[in-house]
Amino acid sequence: MDDTYQSYVHRVAQLTLTETYKSQLEHIQESPKFKLWEGKRIPSPFPGYTVITPPWCDDSDNTLFYQNLQDCQKRLFEQMEPGLIVPVPRDSFHLTIGDLIWDSAYQDATTKNPDFEEQLRSRVAESFSSCAKSPEPIRWMVLGCMLRTRAIGVCLAPTDQNSFVQTMELRRSLYQNPSLIALGIEQQYNFTAHLTLGYFGSIPSQLDRDNISELLSDLNMEWLDAPQSLGVSRVELRKFDDMTRYYRQDDWPVFEFS
Repeated sequence: MDDTYQSYVHRVAQLTLTETYKSQLEHIQESPKFKLWEGKRIPSPFPGYTVITPPWCDDSDNTLFYQNLQDCQKRLFEQMEPGLIVPVPRDSFHLTIGDLIWDSAYQDATTKNPDFEEQLRSRVAESFSSCAKSPEPIRWMVLGCMLRTRAIGVCLAPTDQNSFVQTMELRRSLYQNPSLIALGIEQQYNFTAHLTLGYFGSIPSQLDRDNISELLSDLNMEWLDAPQSLGVSRVELRKFDDMTRYYRQDDWPVFEFS
């Protein structure tokens, strides 16, 4: 399902174009991952497991990168209509390598199989053990802002072909592992490397889409003038209860690229 190196770079570059923003802004929707409660947006329950890079709170190697990302989030939050964006906590910033199971599918699996979580952890460890180490560092650089139907973030491109190939190999070790497939784990999306900055909240009926498109394009120019890249040396199996925190136990599976 995933792209080749060249097709990936071409596809994600299209996501950062002003005309793409204008088109996508016609279809944005309020995210159900945050609900309005007494005038404030609070996270909705949304449990599951994912394979991600360590969140910023556990990643001192990428501090400058995440500080710049936080600055971007702050500017988006301040310059867009009040209530349009629900920012995610900065400590939770991360790159998702492969989503595994979430929401109703997770709840159904754990209800039917009391050993599901233990089996999931064991089989992810099996996948990690099948992957070879990378001969070179893995790095992904920010191309620009990215809109999704219910969220906003930045999309990333590999700094070289090796970074792309090694990441895809790790994804294949998960999604093509028969023992994980037997647990109901399947690839549902092709890979678009991104870091989520926030989710859409209240969308005004008279949303100034042209202004938002220009704001995102201006931010993109700044990313181009001062390129930022995320070093990926380690990925981990993490659990989440909602979209604000990703946690793990010390003995849960980890894969180190080098």
